[in-house]
Amino acid sequence: MVIASLLAGYQREAELKVDHPENMTYSHLWFTVIMAPYSKSLSSHDPAAAPSTPGRRQRRSADIRERLFRAALNLFAQKGFAETTVEDITEAADVGKGTFFNYFPSKDHILLAFVEMQLGKLEAAIEMARQTGEPMPEFLRSLGIRMTQEPTRNPAIVRAVLQAYLSTTPVREAMMDLQKRMHGLHTQMIQLGQDRGEIRNDLPAAEIACVFRQTIFGTLLIWSLYGDATLHTRIETAFSLLWTGLAPRGNATPALPVPLFTSRD
Repeated sequence: MVIASLLAGYQREAELKVDHPENMTYSHLWFTVIMAPYSKSLSSHDPAAAPSTPGRRQRRSADIRERLFRAALNLFAQKGFAETTVEDITEAADVGKGTFFNYFPSKDHILLAFVEMQLGKLEAAIEMARQTGEPMPEFLRSLGIRMTQEPTRNPAIVRAVLQAYLSTTPVREAMMDLQKRMHGLHTQMIQLGQDRGEIRNDLPAAEIACVFRQTIFGTLLIWSLYGDATLHTRIETAFSLLWTGLAPRGNATPALPVPLFTSRD
């Protein structure tokens, strides 16, 4: 009953935030991405759970979880992932060291939660594009900006996420599972553009989505090595050049500005 009440409260908050995904905190995305299926299962067995509201204890639990998450990301950005200890995180979040493990099995799982948050942003953005009918060229250009807001804009965090792929086997496998889900969302996005006649349809959506994901992944990797102020310029340039291959065949490719930038690579 207590868990069901907590999830029902987060569900209402998350639903209110979906219209403004840029304002969603980790707690909201944690429910939307991770716990929604579990919530539905509980609700089906407990009809009385839906009207309940989270109590003080549940709100405090959510607050601690988010404080740990944000404190960890800030420390990863300042000190680096390897140099940050669990004790550093709990001290910054002002909680006891043992409290950390009530929310995250390990430091690496902070990175998994971060990728979950990015997946939530992507899912919300695609749903918004589906509802508003935003033209795909404009959507792709703006998507890069949305997905690279803080804390993704910090190169140390991007490097930490990349390091997670070289972590322990369980974390590495979890990261690969998240990548599969991300590829699925990118495939939905490409399929939406194909259905509207805005993206070439002579190639499978999944194949195009794979190239799209590799382009963004590679751009983030190269940028994280420099850590300069060119991230958005690099992302926009990558999208603009990629669009020349995405546009429908047989039609004039819609002109997109290709910003020029000076870099050391």
